Amino acid sequence: MRLPIAAGAATGAVAIALYPLFQGGSWFWACLGIILAVTGVGMLGTRYTLPNWLVPPAQLLVVWIYLTAVFTGGKAWAGLVPTLESVIGLAKLLATGFADIQRYAAPVPANTGITLLACGGVGLIAIIVDLLASRLRRAALAGLPLLALFTVPAAVISEPISWPAFIIAALGYLGLLAADGRERINHWGRAVLVRRTPSFVAPKPASDAGNLRLSGRRIGLTAIVLAILLPMLLPTLEPNPLFNFGVGNGKGRGGNSISIPNPIANLRGRLSLPDNSTVLTYTVNDGAPRYLRLYALDVFDGEQWTMTGPQGRPEDRVSEGPLPPPPGQAAGLAVTQATTRIKVSEQVRDMEFLPLPYPAGQVRIEGDWRADRDTLMVFSTEDTAEGLSYEVTTNEPKPTPETLKASAPAQVGGRYLQLPENLPREIGELARRVTERDSSPFEQAIQLQDFFTKKGGFTYTLSTQGNSGPALTDFMIRNRSGYCEQFATSMAVLARILGIPSRVAIGYTGGSYVSGEWQVRTHDSHAWPELYFEGTGWLRFEPTPGGSTGQSSATVPSYTRPQAAPVDDGEAGSTPAPDSTGADLPGGTARDRRDLLLDREFGGVPLAVDEGMPLVGRIGIGVVVALLIALIPGMLRWELRARRRRSYSREVNAPAGPEPTGVKGVRADRRESPAVSAAWAELDDALYDYGMARQPSESPRALARRLTEQCGFDAEASAAMARITTAVERMLFARTAGEIGSLPEDLRRVRRALAATVTRGRRIRAVFLPPSTILRARRLGTRMLDGFDRLENLRLRRPARRDA
Repeated sequence: MRLPIAAGAATGAVAIALYPLFQGGSWFWACLGIILAVTGVGMLGTRYTLPNWLVPPAQLLVVWIYLTAVFTGGKAWAGLVPTLESVIGLAKLLATGFADIQRYAAPVPANTGITLLACGGVGLIAIIVDLLASRLRRAALAGLPLLALFTVPAAVISEPISWPAFIIAALGYLGLLAADGRERINHWGRAVLVRRTPSFVAPKPASDAGNLRLSGRRIGLTAIVLAILLPMLLPTLEPNPLFNFGVGNGKGRGGNSISIPNPIANLRGRLSLPDNSTVLTYTVNDGAPRYLRLYALDVFDGEQWTMTGPQGRPEDRVSEGPLPPPPGQAAGLAVTQATTRIKVSEQVRDMEFLPLPYPAGQVRIEGDWRADRDTLMVFSTEDTAEGLSYEVTTNEPKPTPETLKASAPAQVGGRYLQLPENLPREIGELARRVTERDSSPFEQAIQLQDFFTKKGGFTYTLSTQGNSGPALTDFMIRNRSGYCEQFATSMAVLARILGIPSRVAIGYTGGSYVSGEWQVRTHDSHAWPELYFEGTGWLRFEPTPGGSTGQSSATVPSYTRPQAAPVDDGEAGSTPAPDSTGADLPGGTARDRRDLLLDREFGGVPLAVDEGMPLVGRIGIGVVVALLIALIPGMLRWELRARRRRSYSREVNAPAGPEPTGVKGVRADRRESPAVSAAWAELDDALYDYGMARQPSESPRALARRLTEQCGFDAEASAAMARITTAVERMLFARTAGEIGSLPEDLRRVRRALAATVTRGRRIRAVFLPPSTILRARRLGTRMLDGFDRLENLRLRRPARRDA
């Protein structure tokens, strides 16, 4: 029954890695119960040798009964036996669970429906693992369903999985492999355990089974240790590794890169949360609200919008002066200067991008914050914005509709017009159908905005399927219901089809006016398209319906309205509502208060910060670091030689003292000479480095004879070797060590003679990569693994002695 138990333990160990997905621990205890139920059936099937095909159906039946008893026990017969009512109840809970996981962002609340989904999924994985390991005897293949379970949190969240969870999961799988190996060996007879003695006597041949098991454990433990420790020593290529260890741990603190989530992917999770948490407050010198942008997404691959990694040059630090000029904005364009003072809540975590009105001209803030020249996003790899106050000066364009209609063809980069080749044909036809062919690009942009807000029959809802190609087609052609993500991305795609450069901005709407300041809350999170017009630059459009039927704080820019006055940054027409609390707005949960902006639920993009060092310089530093690491064995060997040299130099130069005597002047027991011991150890290491290791059975005199004959020592080297041999023999067998005054010089003479007999490559290796140092490291690792092996010989009590 070893394999069913190991299979259940492995499933439970891997299930621990799901902890980042849930709030609380009730889900784990429910999953643990179902694992125990599956394992129990597997043990019974093995104990009574049931047919292999019968055990999985029996486990499925037990899983059904378990889920019925735990989740719909009140509708089951005797609280256990499923009935029609209990089946319907389970189906409704499953539907509720599927709906909830679409609504919430991780960590999700462990309500009944979500717990049922988790419990059922873990139960199915447990059955598959037991089938592969215990029934089909394919324990290695059982790692595939375990890996699928382990990768769920890695795929859903971008926070690193903790290394203890990885170790527990890895040990569970290794235990399953070890149990399978032990089971296979037992088919050939009873395995003989290795009992290690303090003297580490080599085991007899009868203990091959134990040796095999111990070797497997050593390999497994070594693999786990390397998987954990190597990321601590090596710079990672990705800014967000699997475990929260090492250089580039995904936090962006103190490095030259950071990782952000896909900003658009988690909007619905924040918008559907019931509470209302304050993200920031701000005031503006003209009293009007401002949209505050965090990210600008410019890449659409047909499945999702992402952004090209911003570049933060040293000269673009906001502390150095004004930000770079807004792209596309002509020098003679009329602008209005406004000053916005922003205070970020202290509850916000990991805000590495500043929410700013566009286009920012000057940002006054403490810390190392840098601006990307293409998008004017301001970010930092050293600091975060939680609790900070900063001031933003904007030069907001004031174009007239006539100016925008007469704008020249866009000269911006082609990436703002790129679309996937497999974009559904219906979307292109829609773009041309809802706009007039002879209209200017600006007029077509307004026609697109009116299509979403007025003429297209769209409704605002959070129940949507995303922004991939099929989802966009369904949104724009068929159901026409969604939230800001769908409206923003759809208008950006239609604009590109019409040849208008576009991108998707992520940030916050203007918020609510409360007690003399604008208050931005969790559910003011928003997405909107920005379209480019030559001479004016990037302008915001608002396709998402506002008011009571849409996102309440969304507003249409003034320059897109009929007979509009000159632009006031898109928020003109939204008058402050004193003492408005925004009670109709949804908010954020306690989880949002911990991480209102960057909850890292989804994969991100790296943000490279250019520190001004050329690539050649970075490569040179990397080469120097690699060389220094390669020199570590040689430096350790040099330090050991120096320490030994000091040891026998002190004894050689020390004044001779009286010989220790015993009773009635009789010579006491001999004492070991540290100088001779150090010289003999140094000679041993030199021989090993030069490939002439001393044999365990060789005496000092036999070694001297072999070296003299094999290496062809001259008279001086032979005499030096003989004096070293005599000193060692006297230390081992005589009462006194004798005269050792010439020992340092004798040792140097023998080393030179040994080096003269080997190749230059061997001499270089002996200096920079000495085999003796590597051997010591290997022995250290062996002793550590021996410590693990000795754990299995521990007994809580001694076995009872039998009478003779």
